[in-house]
Amino acid sequence: MREKPSVILSGFADEAANQKTATQQFAAFAALGLQYFSLRFIDAGEGIKNVMKLTNKEISTVRHLMGEYGLNVSSIGSPIGKVKLLDIDDGTKNAFIPFKKYLAQDVKKVCELAHAFESKLIRGFSFYHPKGTDPKAHLPQVIDQLGQIAETCHRSDLTFGLEIEANLVGQSGELLAEIQKKVNHPAMMLIFDAANILCQGMLPEDVFRQYKAMKPYTGWLHIKDYRHPKPPERQGHIDEDAIKNFVPADLGQSGHEDILRDFKEHIPKLEAKLKKRGIPGVFLDLEPHVKGGGQFGGFSGPDGMGVALRGLCKVLDYVGIDYHLRDFEDIQAARGF
Repeated sequence: MREKPSVILSGFADEAANQKTATQQFAAFAALGLQYFSLRFIDAGEGIKNVMKLTNKEISTVRHLMGEYGLNVSSIGSPIGKVKLLDIDDGTKNAFIPFKKYLAQDVKKVCELAHAFESKLIRGFSFYHPKGTDPKAHLPQVIDQLGQIAETCHRSDLTFGLEIEANLVGQSGELLAEIQKKVNHPAMMLIFDAANILCQGMLPEDVFRQYKAMKPYTGWLHIKDYRHPKPPERQGHIDEDAIKNFVPADLGQSGHEDILRDFKEHIPKLEAKLKKRGIPGVFLDLEPHVKGGGQFGGFSGPDGMGVALRGLCKVLDYVGIDYHLRDFEDIQAARGF
């Protein structure tokens, strides 16, 4: 009997914590049976901070608690690339940082954080083009800047993942695939997220088409789904803080069953490619937003994260993809038995 392809389950732990404290996040994930998490916002004793703002003392505190709860960081859930391409007032609140400074400070910092938390993966984005302009017109600048980011990550033996998301230059699977082909760097991969497509007013068939465009370059998946409250209309600029119709993967309209059934055949080849870069396997990273989403994060609560995880497992079981959750043997091994 042929062995099932296997994935590693992870998630954005801040979504599972009401006050985002490290203890709440890690207790929730350990109880859910997860052994990996993506690090984004956390309170390590000095208030809620984005991972980019953590002090050395806070990093030490988080690492200690990770050991206590038996957790590892799958990726640094950074906001790298969520800044303006051009210093133009377009009515948005997005920040502009000169790229040379951004590369030397923020990108360098996120590489240091990845090493501090012993993760090989950094999540990032494809920059905000001026509101109302055609994203395709900005591809040359984006390709140049992302190429430099990828090279910086490569020099630190890290991999940069480019997530699909509204309002960015890489807002569609086709655009991201074009960016990836032009950058053509081994340290950059794509991150597929079905809900981030559907919430732009797309149809389920649009989601699958964009998934197929991204598939050859995809390094890992973010798992959340979306349900249109009324007949969808293609949106222009999205008010990300107003999006609230996210649902677990087994309840949405993105077609995760079809996507994961197709992705299943790709897993062995992708796993081999990732392991060559020191990455333990193919991550499916829960980012459910079931209690609401926003530009820089979302929230599910411990109950919502549990529902989202069970929904994902239901789909994985159905399509025949294997995964691991903590069991009694893991607990015994942790206790030294």
